[in-house]
Amino acid sequence: MSVTRTFLSGADVVLPDRVASGLTVVMEGDRIVDLTSGPRELSNSERRVDATGQLMVPGFVDVHVHGVMGIDVLDGATAVASVARELSRFGVTAFCPTAVACSPDTLSGFLGSVAAARSTPEAGAARVLRAHLESNFINPAYSGAQPTEWLWTYEQKETSGVFFADGSTKKIPDIFFSPDVGILTIAPEMPGGMDLLRAAIKAGMRVSLGHSGASFDQAREAIDAGARHATHLFNRMSPMGHRDPGLVGAVLSSDEVAAELICDGHHVHPAVMRVAIAAKGHGRVMAITDGTAGSGLPPRSCARLGGRNITVGDVARLDDGTLAGSVATMDRVFSTLVAQAGQSLVEAVLLCSTTPARELGLIGQGVIAPGSLADLAILTPGLRVVQTWVGGRTLHPVRP
Repeated sequence: MSVTRTFLSGADVVLPDRVASGLTVVMEGDRIVDLTSGPRELSNSERRVDATGQLMVPGFVDVHVHGVMGIDVLDGATAVASVARELSRFGVTAFCPTAVACSPDTLSGFLGSVAAARSTPEAGAARVLRAHLESNFINPAYSGAQPTEWLWTYEQKETSGVFFADGSTKKIPDIFFSPDVGILTIAPEMPGGMDLLRAAIKAGMRVSLGHSGASFDQAREAIDAGARHATHLFNRMSPMGHRDPGLVGAVLSSDEVAAELICDGHHVHPAVMRVAIAAKGHGRVMAITDGTAGSGLPPRSCARLGGRNITVGDVARLDDGTLAGSVATMDRVFSTLVAQAGQSLVEAVLLCSTTPARELGLIGQGVIAPGSLADLAILTPGLRVVQTWVGGRTLHPVRP
């Protein structure tokens, strides 16, 4: 007889307003149907999973991740699906595959990989959301590890939006308005930047400000035009000064914009994490990994980011030493927020699960409640993931 209900019992459960001891989370199909307490005799079609002594949180939602466990999302037709499978090991139940600047052919192949993974999801693997293009329309002066040969400007024609390589009249395929693109990072101060911003918003994309030298006034113009997201706040953007607030100041002072924050303990000092969270509130900050293919690998391992070599250390670096993203996973981000940035378990869940899910319009995700999707992570008291459930299914066995 097939199992109709699963009872996850004994864990401390992080709810939106408190940590509840000894609750049982009841799953049926892909949903949470009840939260109960106390013993209950099960029928032959029901099963109990003992999580006594553990912590249960909503599955993590990472809106900015390039890869994990040696796999980069640009690696080929099955790369995104492979990343989805591996990310679930670390408590991630949904993620935005994130591309760096690349050629039109590579970008097209990447979006095909995203579409394929979304159309045929693997049971228990992290949900593949629409892609985040942290890519071709950024400021070369703030490009960081992005390959500058693939940075373009945008020109709006009367008949259609077409893309041009810098200084070239060669037409670039109009793939940036693909239905599989959810977030587009741009530098609004670049030529055509505001035209691109408006066109992307009209196409239903979420525009993010990042890799940008925008002044405070330029950033405010972009926010007033509809930008609602900031890519890895503080990193690769004009800094905040008390007389010249820059892009950072515009984001911190804007209620309209939700900001990504790399919470690996290296890209942003924990004290600055606390300042940003205090300024914007837990409802406007999304903790991210900015993880690369080096995430989850041991120190000194080698991997790739958009076809370029990176080496694993405290962060990922190119061969020339340039900072090239993090090597964090979302369980480490959650732990860093609690252990180093002074966040409670409830607050860390808001940053890692609830707020990113709400910002991306993911109904029934990012919270443990009856009627929500059964997307859960079970952690040890030391905040190490031992099991992840996606839609009531688990891909990996319980870790000892």
